[in-house]
Amino acid sequence: MTTESATELRNAAPGRLGDPELSLRTDPRVHPGVVAALAPFGLDGPAAAPPVSPRSTRAELLQFAEGAEAAFEPVFETLMAGLPEVEGVVSETHTVVGADGHEIKLYVSRPEAAEGPLPCIYHLHGGGMVMMGATGAVYDRWRRELAATGLVVVGVEFRNGAGKLGPHPYPAGLEDCATGVKWVAEHASELGVSNIVVSGDSGGANLSLALAIKAKREGFLSAISGVYAQCPYVYGKWADGSEAPRSVAEYDGYFNHREMMQVLAEIYDPGSAHIDEATCWPARATTADLEGLPPHVISVNEVDPLRDEGLDYYRKLLAAGVPASAWMNPGLSHEAEILFRATMPDVYAANVRSVSGFAHSLAR
Repeated sequence: MTTESATELRNAAPGRLGDPELSLRTDPRVHPGVVAALAPFGLDGPAAAPPVSPRSTRAELLQFAEGAEAAFEPVFETLMAGLPEVEGVVSETHTVVGADGHEIKLYVSRPEAAEGPLPCIYHLHGGGMVMMGATGAVYDRWRRELAATGLVVVGVEFRNGAGKLGPHPYPAGLEDCATGVKWVAEHASELGVSNIVVSGDSGGANLSLALAIKAKREGFLSAISGVYAQCPYVYGKWADGSEAPRSVAEYDGYFNHREMMQVLAEIYDPGSAHIDEATCWPARATTADLEGLPPHVISVNEVDPLRDEGLDYYRKLLAAGVPASAWMNPGLSHEAEILFRATMPDVYAANVRSVSGFAHSLAR
């Protein structure tokens, strides 16, 4: 990049605010590893709006979500294909019973030669609270990589709003997450767990933040020593440009489309019936909701439409006196630090270290 072009980049309005035609492929701010990962799937160009809208029938929305889940799963498997095995990690599965009598699977990974109690990451997967699962290749890999740093990592198969595990709109998935974390806390000794940090990405970040609020309200906050939320999907309203955070306008269509976010929101929270409820959409949390919560880390990505709602939540935490820190991954699209290990190994490793370091810092 020449000095002149670098100056132009600094002075330009970011993303599509400066050039409405920009995409991941053409925006010079985007990390080349993002483009390298998405180009083979044709996903490095502008993301298209989904063929349904929040005004579609419930049946149409659920059918769309099922198809989207089926389409994304092989992409995520391909992104993880050919990577070296994670050595020295063993896994087991526990089954707990939810309030409705249904089974909730907890997938536990730990270092094979672990000694003494270890910090625990209680991980909630992404997918807009609507699709994907804990056993997918991306999340299985993420848990194993974290476990290799000296953690017990628990992946939760909570009920989704749609897809293979649906349809179960709010608050079903959150209730499953609460049941699971209470079980882990009650069985900490036999699991070899010293403390529990709740962590998730995108929709899983929503559930992580919501779970802390729910735990405070219902009296089990002592089970949670911290929260680490990556690319939080917490706002609930993106389609209206007058209300959406600025980053939505900057990077709409960068591996994520505002209409897609709104469709998933409609599936999770039909008719926006709970738009003002903080445990459904944590962006609505009040100071009273947040006061007294344990330490939080909010991680956002520069060229993600969801960037600003994560930063806004971080500022709310600070205003409520919650010990909180935030960091931003330059040039990364939504969830790139978890999805694109093959093309960005250093970025992936840095994020593993950050999550692990936070959990270890809170060990008791």
